Amino acid sequence: MEGLQATTAPTQGPIARGRFVGAAAMAVAVLVIVENVVLAATGAPSFASPMNEVLDYYAANRAAVAIASGVVAVYLPLLLLFLTGLEGLVGRRGAKGAEWARLAVAAGATLSGVFVLVNVLQVGLALSAGGQSEPTPLLELVWRVHAAAFALGLPMLGATLAGTALATHASGLTPAWQRMLGLVGGGLLLAAGIGNLAVADGSALIFVGLLGLASWLVWLIATGVRLVRS
Repeated sequence: MEGLQATTAPTQGPIARGRFVGAAAMAVAVLVIVENVVLAATGAPSFASPMNEVLDYYAANRAAVAIASGVVAVYLPLLLLFLTGLEGLVGRRGAKGAEWARLAVAAGATLSGVFVLVNVLQVGLALSAGGQSEPTPLLELVWRVHAAAFALGLPMLGATLAGTALATHASGLTPAWQRMLGLVGGGLLLAAGIGNLAVADGSALIFVGLLGLASWLVWLIATGVRLVRS
């Protein structure tokens, strides 16, 4: 009996860890979708919107910004948990994919810092907009920095997606189509990030990045389901 327990316990440990990492991946995807639905449903301005619209939105939608920022505060730690947990899973399967997993962790940590800045500035806009009747140069500066930070976060997300896709496929955790999805989505995010000035200025190039973001969400959900069911 003791011998049986000794052989089953090590097997159950990695399975439980895999399911935990998979659940974190799906939670991140769901929360990112919730954040974007909240902002879209309340008519959040685009980076091309005039400052009057930006001021009006943040003055009237403080609650929506609070909800969206609260969601971000939950999914960023979950993202880091997913990435570090995934690195551990890849490492236990051997050397294949380990370098890509480390790249994903580094890029994800940088991405988290950038997204913190994006949301700090957004909270600042919501807190300051209520007492203003006309947009000020300072308000516009905060909005422009918010847009620029978001645009520069896109290549970090692209590196995170590409790194995780390559790492999980190399270690046998995901099939070839997910690697391709990750590389295509990561490439789209990197391409949008190269044009970060145009994106921050309201260019339609942002839709290239949003397509990459959608690819990341699909990849997260597909990977999460595979890990939970493993």
